[in-house]
Amino acid sequence: MKHIKQEVNDLIHRSMDSHVRIAVTGLSRAGKTAFISSLVNQLLHTSTHDNLPLLASAREKRLIGAKREPQANMMVPRFFYDEAMEQVHATPPSWPEPTRDVSEIRLALKYKPKKKTKKLFSSTSTVHIDIIDYPGEWLLDLPLLDMDFEQWSQTQFDALKGKRKELAEEWLDKLQTLDLSAPLNEKAIAEVAQSYTEFLHSCKDEGLHWVQPGRFVLPGELEGAPVLQFFPCRIDDSEKAQKGTNLAMLKARYHEYQQKVVKAFYKHHFSTFDRQIVLVDCLQPLNEGYESFHDMRQALEQIMHSFRYGRSNILKRLFAPKIDKVLFAATKADHVTPEQHTNLVSLLQQMVHPAWQTASYENIEMSCMTIASIQATQSGFISQGDQTYPALKGTTLDEQTITVFPGEVPKKLPEQSYWQQQGFEFTAFRPKQGSMDDPLPHIRLDKAVEYLIGDKLK
Repeated sequence: MKHIKQEVNDLIHRSMDSHVRIAVTGLSRAGKTAFISSLVNQLLHTSTHDNLPLLASAREKRLIGAKREPQANMMVPRFFYDEAMEQVHATPPSWPEPTRDVSEIRLALKYKPKKKTKKLFSSTSTVHIDIIDYPGEWLLDLPLLDMDFEQWSQTQFDALKGKRKELAEEWLDKLQTLDLSAPLNEKAIAEVAQSYTEFLHSCKDEGLHWVQPGRFVLPGELEGAPVLQFFPCRIDDSEKAQKGTNLAMLKARYHEYQQKVVKAFYKHHFSTFDRQIVLVDCLQPLNEGYESFHDMRQALEQIMHSFRYGRSNILKRLFAPKIDKVLFAATKADHVTPEQHTNLVSLLQQMVHPAWQTASYENIEMSCMTIASIQATQSGFISQGDQTYPALKGTTLDEQTITVFPGEVPKKLPEQSYWQQQGFEFTAFRPKQGSMDDPLPHIRLDKAVEYLIGDKLK
């Protein structure tokens, strides 16, 4: 009874806005680790710097300060914030290493409340923020929860078009050699599974984002486990998975992966989030080409269907937390000139339109914006004769300082002719050199923070 009473008290505190869990969502290379690192860095500096003018509580001098706290879930590794800061402040600076497993960090923000109900109890209040980082590849597995082995196999074969079909040739050749109805041959299955895994890695290397299962390209602690040794198959309607056959084992492994890996990951993390930011890198796919760009849009659409949206009243919040606020953010805004930011927002809105419709139906609050979590360039102008043109100045990853105009960002989803006639020249820059005593330079990260948790600091 005492245990139940404590749980109810904890849930009531949660419903009183003392605790918020933020889902930082995005595909591989969207900038999740950089976003979390900068978010923590900015909040830790609020007591000594005016670095977040668009965060109302900071602008109004009500945000007293922030500190890191031990995370509640002791079974999840800590987010490597200190290591990320060492990388960003090294000489030369470098981007934080992408996540290879789930990690978590907790912050406590102390502030002076404006709400009368909070002022009754104390002159100050504290909100605890849990932020989860995880490999973007793992997100791609969430749609598997709604598909059996046959349905999933069909989606994979339906996707074999263009570049993806070319990359799949070696795996398809090996698949032809496997007799699905033959007695189990684990060695043969392992060989075809390895070929399929190499195919997924090739897709990722070529700028394609939709790779399933996602754990095959970033297995974490499951590397080498039989649960990662299966692959899609062409199955005749008349073909049954007789016990002890290759097909029976493939279906068993898929089911195990679906239930013990994907479902467990979803249940332990994503089903408990309150707020969500979806980070989208629109620029790199623009650089890669038509297939890469539309492949990323399809992957985003698949992922967004897996989240539960719905405004939470107190009863729902006590027993079935749901995401009630979503922010779509186009990252790397400092890699285009400022006058292109409006186009970048417009393009992002077009990309997430299907997901936006789903969330709108549930009356969820949503917004789109452009951000740069850790600023890498300086914007300005260059002159050519009597004309001046917008440009960016920064240092590339190979330490070349350049000034460049990367091109115009299309306002709408581009047709294939865009890459044939114009295209986009994306240049990857390293972070600016800075001091460990100062907050990281950013673009509109404070606006993102205000949207995500501003109401929790009133």
